[in-house]
Amino acid sequence: MKYLVRDRIFGIGDDYWIEDEHGRHVFLVDGKALRLRETFELKDLQRRVLIVIRKKMLSLRDAMTIERDDRPLATVRRKRLSLLRHHYRVEMVDGTELDVSGKILDREFAVEYDGELLADISRRWLTLRDTYAVDVVREDADPPLLIAIAVCVIRLAERERGDG
Repeated sequence: MKYLVRDRIFGIGDDYWIEDEHGRHVFLVDGKALRLRETFELKDLQRRVLIVIRKKMLSLRDAMTIERDDRPLATVRRKRLSLLRHHYRVEMVDGTELDVSGKILDREFAVEYDGELLADISRRWLTLRDTYAVDVVREDADPPLLIAIAVCVIRLAERERGDG
């Protein structure tokens, strides 16, 4: 299932819908204004909070946290030794690690677990400007989590380049 995500997701107080490939609203992005650190909530159609993304305040390396039900779920940060391509690691609280690699700033990358593709993030399917698709490949994958991972990785790569 493909989900269409607006490129500049972190807007102060900015709210908008993430749609499925058929143009139906699926998730609401609620950008939180007046916060000390970047924060946004991903909500379902009934406006229940599914995922919260926050910029990690005190960290040696730039990182973002993903929370569910007011508890940490994952931390996203750049992998230390990645010279050729952008390479990020998602550390789940249960010890599981997901690998994110590709051309992050071009919105052409993949999220994998143990070498198996979970999601493919790309602009190549779209004609819409400032939008990219998160194609969740596995049936048993968690779409809100994979969307949050894509958003975090893009934001971290932009900060590293100096855009954020």
